[in-house]
Amino acid sequence: MTKQKPTTARSVALTALERIRQGAYSNIELDQLLQRAALKDSDRRLATNIVYGVLQHRLTLEYWLHPFVHRKLDSWVETLLWMSIYQYHYLDRVPDWAVTNESIELAKQWGNPRTRKFVTGVLHAILRQGLADLDKITDPIKRLAVQQSVPEWLVKAFVDQYGMPTAQKILTAINQPAHVVIRVNPAVTTLAAVEEALDHQGIEYRSSTIAPDALVITKGEVLSSDLFEQGAITIQDESAMLAVDSMQVQPGDRVLDACAAPGGKTVQIAAQLQDGQVDALDIHQHKTRLIQKNARRLHVADRVVTHTLDARKVDEEFADESFDKILVDAPCSGIGLLRRKPEIRYSKRPEDSEHLHQIQLEILAAVAPKVKKGGIITYSTCTILHQENDGTVQAFLASHPNFKLVKTPTTRHVKDDRTTATLTILPSDFSSDGFFISSLQRVM
Repeated sequence: MTKQKPTTARSVALTALERIRQGAYSNIELDQLLQRAALKDSDRRLATNIVYGVLQHRLTLEYWLHPFVHRKLDSWVETLLWMSIYQYHYLDRVPDWAVTNESIELAKQWGNPRTRKFVTGVLHAILRQGLADLDKITDPIKRLAVQQSVPEWLVKAFVDQYGMPTAQKILTAINQPAHVVIRVNPAVTTLAAVEEALDHQGIEYRSSTIAPDALVITKGEVLSSDLFEQGAITIQDESAMLAVDSMQVQPGDRVLDACAAPGGKTVQIAAQLQDGQVDALDIHQHKTRLIQKNARRLHVADRVVTHTLDARKVDEEFADESFDKILVDAPCSGIGLLRRKPEIRYSKRPEDSEHLHQIQLEILAAVAPKVKKGGIITYSTCTILHQENDGTVQAFLASHPNFKLVKTPTTRHVKDDRTTATLTILPSDFSSDGFFISSLQRVM
């Protein structure tokens, strides 16, 4: 493999994808490579498109490549061929000859003459013979898995839990581009003031339909804006905002955020407080420092107390009935985030949910005595798998008769016509992340 510094859009994409295959986080790795490569804007967009396109469509690309390859490939060669097929099929504005020439050049740089010859032969065969018709896959689960590039076990779970029509909508939604969403920080500004500033800077946006302090950015860069630097806004998905929105935090509340890092919901809680306090826990000290950093940037550090503590060990730090409200935004499989983190679909396994379900129950059981009588534990996840959501809630209630499930409220009355007390936001509902929220009230 070449040690050359990547200097073109496609060499950046190939390097990023190889490192992601080895375990790197897609957003962090790509951002770092783009900064070093100093590409022009059009090439930055192309590299980003290729990286996330290949990650989103990997199973489809594997299926299409399979008939043209009859031996095990080096990882980077396979990745290069996926990239080529992705560009042939999905990027209409990029001519096939340009894709072929660039791919052959990368094969020459990264490999040897024999590898370059092999890649050339495969690409010419693909252009000559065309790609397989996915509609001809007879098994409906496999066909959906290949078409939407989602593992069969997960497709089956969606179909079993939500039915085929809704499963198809979910699978289509998770392969759409993710929106950039900002939450206005009421501790320092107002929605109207932020809208005026965005208008002045030429950043385009629309109001959120589900979260009261949210704006969906449709054009422009907000991370480099003064609004972000000054703490007037933060980046947070609309669905994620609803967990704290549902808590109806009062100015004098003492709140526990039991699984707090990186602190997005901690600072959202803190912005609702005046003389109250939010205690934020994380098991790792470097993550509690990140919570503190976020709290300082958003000017709510005086209301946030961080603790380097496993939420399952809250007895070591807090007396019973210490809190008016508790948020358990629990460790989960993250299946609701596939639009933003496409690579995680390939690393998750069915048994992960069972393991996480047990951890979720341990956390809930540990924090349960710490909420006051009449107080509510808000249990939320960023997954849409029943076992980690309603399954965890029902298991907790079965062993804690002093709690009852109450209907989760939201300011915008999101899905108020639902028949369940819990609130599940599917990626297909509002083009936001998938999310689950429940409200567990202590009655004695």
